[in-house]
Amino acid sequence: MTLAYHMSLNGIVYGQLEDILAGCNESPSLSPLSGLILKRLSTRPLQKTRSLCSPSRDTSPGLSEEGALSSSLPTSPYQTLLSPASPRSASPFHLSSPPTSSSKEDDKPEEEEEDEDEADLSPVANPTPPPAISLMSPKATQVAGFIRICEEKHRAKAKAELNRRVELQERLVATVAGLESEQLKRFEELMELKQRQEFQSMRDMLDKEAQESLGRQEKMKEEHQKRIKILNLRLREAEQQRVREAELERQRQTDGRERLRALNAVQEEVLQLHQLLEPATALDHASLITRGNQLCSQVSEVVRTTAEGEFPSVEDMAVVERALQDMRSLVRELQQQVSQEVERRRREQEEEENRRKQAELQAQQEQEKKNAALSAKEKAKKKGLQTSAEESTLKWFKELQEAAYQCAQSFEDLNNTKDMQTKKMRMELQKAASIPVSQISSVSGSKLREVFDKIDKLLSGRPVVSGGKSVSTSLHPHGLEFVSYKLAEKFVKQGEEEVASHHEAAFPIAVVASGVWELHPRVGDLILAHLHKKCPYSVPYYPPMKEGTSVEDYQRILGYRVEDSGVEAQDSFLKRMSGMIRLYAAIIQLRWPYTNKQTPDPHGLNHGWRWLAQMLNMEPLADVTATLLFDFLEVCGHALMKQYQGQFWKVIFLIKDDYFPRIEAVTSTGQMGSVMRLKQFLENALRTKQIPPPKGQLFPGFWRT
Repeated sequence: MTLAYHMSLNGIVYGQLEDILAGCNESPSLSPLSGLILKRLSTRPLQKTRSLCSPSRDTSPGLSEEGALSSSLPTSPYQTLLSPASPRSASPFHLSSPPTSSSKEDDKPEEEEEDEDEADLSPVANPTPPPAISLMSPKATQVAGFIRICEEKHRAKAKAELNRRVELQERLVATVAGLESEQLKRFEELMELKQRQEFQSMRDMLDKEAQESLGRQEKMKEEHQKRIKILNLRLREAEQQRVREAELERQRQTDGRERLRALNAVQEEVLQLHQLLEPATALDHASLITRGNQLCSQVSEVVRTTAEGEFPSVEDMAVVERALQDMRSLVRELQQQVSQEVERRRREQEEEENRRKQAELQAQQEQEKKNAALSAKEKAKKKGLQTSAEESTLKWFKELQEAAYQCAQSFEDLNNTKDMQTKKMRMELQKAASIPVSQISSVSGSKLREVFDKIDKLLSGRPVVSGGKSVSTSLHPHGLEFVSYKLAEKFVKQGEEEVASHHEAAFPIAVVASGVWELHPRVGDLILAHLHKKCPYSVPYYPPMKEGTSVEDYQRILGYRVEDSGVEAQDSFLKRMSGMIRLYAAIIQLRWPYTNKQTPDPHGLNHGWRWLAQMLNMEPLADVTATLLFDFLEVCGHALMKQYQGQFWKVIFLIKDDYFPRIEAVTSTGQMGSVMRLKQFLENALRTKQIPPPKGQLFPGFWRT
């Protein structure tokens, strides 16, 4: 870059020097006007001209003016130095300055004007070169001397300018040379830096390639180890597959033997049941005996097919089990017919006695009612409120407990059996009853309906799948009683545990329980019996302490859990009671949406009204009454308000004005939490004249999910 700049600078300097030398070498020229005059003079005939040396003049009139004109203009001896074609030989009195580089542009307009003048004069005459003059006048000699002096001055001036330009050029060349050397040093340093950078980049690239090579080696090593692991895993899987196949084969053999033993047991039971049909020789029972013989033939046919050493298949066992179920149904039908006949005869005898005693009983009952009403009024006047439940409520409570006890006694043999097959069947039935209740949730209506259908099929005697096995209540004569009892127990346990921890869970559990209650009323009675036993306040009933009863037994009767470590804490007890009361309050206001709505509700809001009225007729208990009233009203208050309207608000005013002071009177300072919650609930309800719907309530859109 520096070298190119230096060469261009030298070219510029040399061009200026050439212009200066050209101006010095150029000869001086005359003015263009002298050339015009010479052109006009050349048109005259040469014979009429006079010699410059002759003193005489031409007397010709035609030439007198031209001669005067030619004599008045002196002839320059410098004309002999100009060429005839030179455009600058016009005037001997005009000297042009030496041309310089800056005057070239100024000469161009003059040359263009001269060309125009020559073009204008061209038609006048054809110019001819002037004649050579051999002698010069003194004035022409003086002018020639001046011209030479001027040329010398110009030549000296040009030489001085040339020396000055040369000196300037030398200084410039020296400066440029210094700059060039410095620039060369910088260039060499730059090249050295680039070499170092290239060397460093190449070394970095080599290091990077080495690292990448090491990384690829590590990656290949990891892939190799991964392939080894995959191969080992596949080997283990193959070994496990072989072990599973061997285990499946052993399991198949074991299941086959189990099915064979079950087949023998079924055949034995079918024969025993058939023996029960033999005493039925009456004509009405002939069809039952015929059907029993057919079922025995089916079982014997299956046994003959397996006599060659093969195990019975699942289909064979299904046929045998259906035959056993049909045989059981025949026996039950026969027993029902016999019992119905016996019952008919017994009823006829009892009807005779009842008709005889009816009048006496009616009179006695009327007298007892009058006496009970009088005693209740007298007791209310003396003590204010009751301390125990009404007789009708106690009777209902005892009937439910007796029904639950009879149901438990009916399958006592199933609980105390020592047969492994029967124990296994009992466990399967218990799981089939408990697992669906545990799966109840408010996730979606379709899931809730699946749980309900499974429970309904189990209670209807149809087989259901539980734990990968088919289970049915017809597998045992008392299977239905066992399942009903365990199912009711599980519902109450969900209220005791699940609802106590999550209040919103009361509604999905309650709606399923209500649907089961409507289709299978016996299960509903068992639910009430279990609920009353674990939470007597749901009757409501405050069990008195009888003589000879220990403190621990009495606490169990009140609903407390008594273990080796002692009695449970009051907070835990109230939490469990609250969960069961909330479940009961949800059951009485809900109904399964897919049943016939024309039939009456098996346990509707009228029972909730009865419970609330009887609670208010009994003396409050510290901490218990306030907690249960708050839970019941929070869950069921909205439904009771819509159903009974004005009567309900009268009850709320009664609680606020009359009953709540009694609760405060029996409550100690450390038990005021539940009392304050009840007070705040009553004040908000009376202020807004509205009880909000409970949290977790199932709205109609829930069943479309």
